[in-house]
Amino acid sequence: MNPNSFRLALAQLNPTLGDVEGNLALARAARADAAKAGADVVLFPELFLAGYPPEDLVLKPAFQDACRAACEALARETADGGPALLIGLPWVEDGKLYNACAVLDQGRIEAVRFKVDLPNYSVFDEKRVFVSGPMPGPVNLRGLRIGLPICEDIWGPDVVETLAETGAELLFVPNGSPYFRGKFDVRLNIAAARVTESRLPLVYLNQIGGQDELVFDGASFVLNADSSLACQMDSFKQSIVITEWSRGPQGWSCASASKALPLDDDKADYAACVLGFKDYVEKNRFPGIVLGLSGGIDSALCAAMAVDALGADRVHAVMLPYHYTSSESLEDAEACAKALGIRYDVIPIASAVEGFEGALTPLFKGTNRDITEENLQSRTRGTILMAISNKFGAMVMTTGNKSEMSVGYATIYGDMNGGFNPIKDLYKMEVYRLSSLRNQWKPDDARGPSGLVIPERIITKAPSAELRENQTDQDSLPPYDVLDAILEGLVENEMRVSDLVARGFDIETVRKIERLLYGAEYKRRQSAPGVKVTLKNFGRDRRYPIVNRFRDQGRAAHIPDPKLAPRTTLTKSEVVDF
Repeated sequence: MNPNSFRLALAQLNPTLGDVEGNLALARAARADAAKAGADVVLFPELFLAGYPPEDLVLKPAFQDACRAACEALARETADGGPALLIGLPWVEDGKLYNACAVLDQGRIEAVRFKVDLPNYSVFDEKRVFVSGPMPGPVNLRGLRIGLPICEDIWGPDVVETLAETGAELLFVPNGSPYFRGKFDVRLNIAAARVTESRLPLVYLNQIGGQDELVFDGASFVLNADSSLACQMDSFKQSIVITEWSRGPQGWSCASASKALPLDDDKADYAACVLGFKDYVEKNRFPGIVLGLSGGIDSALCAAMAVDALGADRVHAVMLPYHYTSSESLEDAEACAKALGIRYDVIPIASAVEGFEGALTPLFKGTNRDITEENLQSRTRGTILMAISNKFGAMVMTTGNKSEMSVGYATIYGDMNGGFNPIKDLYKMEVYRLSSLRNQWKPDDARGPSGLVIPERIITKAPSAELRENQTDQDSLPPYDVLDAILEGLVENEMRVSDLVARGFDIETVRKIERLLYGAEYKRRQSAPGVKVTLKNFGRDRRYPIVNRFRDQGRAAHIPDPKLAPRTTLTKSEVVDF
């Protein structure tokens, strides 16, 4: 390799967690492509051979062995004189398990560096499974002194400062950084801060793909030592980009490479939902999906996302009408199915519902009809969809939005049945916004048709579960713009009731929503997983107890009494000198 220039391949790829052989094959293919392009080094994302985040799977010795064997196989292959590899895997040393990046070259494992700063907040719990590594020095690779901070290691200054002080010339950062709305700017600002402090160029390489609720959006980039953007890779797309580097009087710099435009918030949310859903179906090897298409906006948006993810031939929509299903809903569901080009069946449920009611008549004698009978409709639909899934192998797609999941406006073992929900972390008003967006725009790699795929009447009509005559959602809930604003305060920002009242919301409405939010926790624990797009989704982020008697009474913020505050420092006489 020329001492004053090199080519670095950035492998922004989509590994599958636990598929060590498959991830090894991806790495081999990427190395072969990089070699054809004249690359000297290939950088892979965090824990690439294992997949990320591995959770407790990484504690399994057989899994650790498989990852190590794959790494050694790759190392032996570098004896051919082709590109060196920087690749992540779990690494056991002296009985301790580390999140590691291995340097492979000349037929051997030349060096290994361990992650120091293990995140243990939000969706991360790495301290549960990994041991923090020692402060690292740079690795020497073909005349380069490379610092290898791993993901969280650049979110604070210490690791990068140590690398700069010990002679690193470049910072290569492998990442497994999941998406949430606005995450790109957060990452870029963090990376720019480390560049400013260290005066070293930084390569930020992120994986893409869905893993359970998480979606990794890629959007990898390169910053030169002056913090200028030298390369920006696509969001939500696999790609390998070759970057050209040269050494000058001020050190190494990257020549301007491809610069993609990151998707904005709504487009990024839509792309995240589609990719997360696609990978959940594909990586679990479902042949396709089935969903109840009600003529409402939630199921219509989910159908559009399913077609964009999988193609129309793998999406099966079923309308399940009862006495309260309007002619408009029947027309709208059929029109949506036709616009998307998907299979559409109508299965009336009256006889099944009435069969359940007949069976329960002796037990329910003397009682009034109430929500119990309404829920029988939803549970009948859920049973039919699950039967179709059992018979043909398609996964049931769940279609409840975050507003409904927040307040329990969903029937457990009914419309909550299913394997995965792409809109679980979208509030109702966001569902409207993304539906309108999809009628005007289609992602580049989407498999669905362009143009109007969600009939306009579905977007404009009043939402209804249609479980009784002339029912609308607003019979029991405040308008969705009000509901969503209150929920954002309670869920995303953990605001006091009094804080929301100070913003102009009615105190009884806020108290009702908070009561419903807490009361629905048991339902959410049993709900299908869904794509995370907000800063605080249900499940991995927001973890509340089911048994919980606390209710915010709406009082003003409590000011602690300084006379009652305990001392937090010791007096001289209380200090024990050992």
